[in-house]
Amino acid sequence: MAAEIVRSACRGCHGGCGVLVKVEDNRVVDIKGDPDHPINRGKLCIKGMYYHTITHHPLRLTQPLRRTDGRWATITWEEALAEISEKFLALKEKFGPESLVLGYGTGRDNESFIYRFANLFGTPNVLTAGHMCYGPRVTTGLIRCGNLPVVDYEGRPACVFVWGANPLISNPDEYKGFDLAETLKAGTKLIVADPRRTFLAKRADLWLPLRPGTDGALAWGLVNAIIDHQWYDADFVRDYVHGWDEFCRRAKDYPLDWAARLTGLKQEDMVEAARLLSQTKPAAIHWGVALEQSKNCINNISLLIALMAITGNLDRPGGNVFYPRPPVVSASHLGLHRRLENKAKRLGGDRFRLADMIGVINPKMVWDAVLDEKPYPVKALFLTSTNPVITRANARQVKAALAQVDFLVVADFFMTPTAQEADIVLPSATWLEVDYVADVWKRHGYALARQKAVQVGQARSDYDILNELGRRCTDPADWWPTVKDALDYILAPSGLNWEEFCARGWLKGERVFRKYRREGFSTSTKKVELYSMVLEKMGYDPLPGFYGPAESTFNTPELLEQYPYTLITGARIPSFFHSENRVPGPLRDKRPDPLVEIHPDLAVKKGISDGDWVRIESRRGACVQRARITADLPPDVVSADHGWWFPEKEDDLGWDKANIDLLTDNDLDACDPAFGSTNLRTLLVNIEKAEA
Repeated sequence: MAAEIVRSACRGCHGGCGVLVKVEDNRVVDIKGDPDHPINRGKLCIKGMYYHTITHHPLRLTQPLRRTDGRWATITWEEALAEISEKFLALKEKFGPESLVLGYGTGRDNESFIYRFANLFGTPNVLTAGHMCYGPRVTTGLIRCGNLPVVDYEGRPACVFVWGANPLISNPDEYKGFDLAETLKAGTKLIVADPRRTFLAKRADLWLPLRPGTDGALAWGLVNAIIDHQWYDADFVRDYVHGWDEFCRRAKDYPLDWAARLTGLKQEDMVEAARLLSQTKPAAIHWGVALEQSKNCINNISLLIALMAITGNLDRPGGNVFYPRPPVVSASHLGLHRRLENKAKRLGGDRFRLADMIGVINPKMVWDAVLDEKPYPVKALFLTSTNPVITRANARQVKAALAQVDFLVVADFFMTPTAQEADIVLPSATWLEVDYVADVWKRHGYALARQKAVQVGQARSDYDILNELGRRCTDPADWWPTVKDALDYILAPSGLNWEEFCARGWLKGERVFRKYRREGFSTSTKKVELYSMVLEKMGYDPLPGFYGPAESTFNTPELLEQYPYTLITGARIPSFFHSENRVPGPLRDKRPDPLVEIHPDLAVKKGISDGDWVRIESRRGACVQRARITADLPPDVVSADHGWWFPEKEDDLGWDKANIDLLTDNDLDACDPAFGSTNLRTLLVNIEKAEA
């Protein structure tokens, strides 16, 4: 059969790169970057190049499975969908719609269909990564300045401050790492804030190796330096900032010398960072998820938005901008089809009121509702494209909740540690097997055509699964005869149908800058709210402050005798996306074992050689990983891989061997008080050479 080339959009990570997929006899044989695509311009990372080895992997789930007497048996799609809808409706009748929780993972483009189903079914409970990833920055952006500010790399910033991020590897959300790389080649100044000496830190004009958990202190240090030296944009502050006087008074509570003591940085380095950021025009801040996975989450993001604003870099070319949306139905409109009448029963909504604003819940609230039936019983879970046993804090509690819940459905590509606990497992289609209008949830202003290239077994797209369950469990009139009809609906504002959209490949919103000069900012005051009217109304502090982590060398000295080292987690690995791609093959071959980075001084002290298995232990649990000895982090800090399980270990998939979330904490008092963000980045541990 002659080879066919399918133009599509990758989703091997956060997604968005244009690709040319070569197909022979219903099998992908090659994936290359599309040189005509506006986002990646022909470039492609290793995950995209090798993704066909995931799609066609022999361990792929290809048929629906039902657990019967502890054993798996294949069933038809009709049997699976009938049983799922029957169970969901029966539980709704007996316990209320809130007894069902739906969940999904990072950036799968399926969130609109999931929220639509939840909304129409009547449950306010959707479990996402959004409580600690992306959701906080979107919500804080909305309340502080009306939208999420993203770096305008097209406008070529003269200075970029990369803060708690490594976009060359992570390619996160709106960004692709080569945009930053090309900007740096043009001579842009680079500031990097990161405890680890990453490639970018080595390349930086100024590296700020702050103590883990002190990002907010560093931000206050920069704010004070800018105020003291009058480096702020006085005209912008006068005309477009609300709460400037109150903000300046609050800054005095966190002076530069305090920030230096807490961060471990020199005052002169913070002043120089403030000078570069404020006096180099245009400048932009590129922050990462590390800022969100802490108790100080909303304070961190609020302060960085404040820095963008007072330096006059909001919505200006080359700064942090608000890209207009493309002409398609928005992800939020598609998901929130009509007003949710059951919103008051959202788990944790009364505690984490800022998260409640965008329908995000803290995972521990779900596990508690399953295990303790408080504040009410959760009886069923529908989880798609997520593996919480490996990716959520306090893995043993997650495992216990999944084992206890009355009815668990998991849709995924492989039998994961999460899927092992299910009553029914559904074979999800990978991005190479689906048609969809991709990337509309992002704030980069694009909508992309993701076109189906192959069909593997009986795998079905998340959209198809949810559309069919929606027709069975809610009013069929709120759904579509086929997913193709849904795609035409999404594209309706553009005047294109699916086939016409695919011929184009993408849609782009018109680039317009400094929109605030005509219409102000999309806040209640029409200004950037350093003093937030929304937070004040919710009963939270309207001004940023500072919370130290629940565990740290400076916050909890009583723990240091037993746990003297700071653990940081979550550094991205080029061949993996969180817990994905661990199946044997070319991507796993790039990183066959989990690694924990330790300093040479610590290695000598503990008698550890490079490649040794070591035991990492916190107050909550322990795991083992291989040592990688490097001087690129402080002697009292260890940096561990996340997302590890072992598909080749058939019995339990090795879920409790190298899983760093056996050590992490989901205690609600350690979470951000407004958003419920889990602290995953700063914990205290001990480390020893493993006996075996």
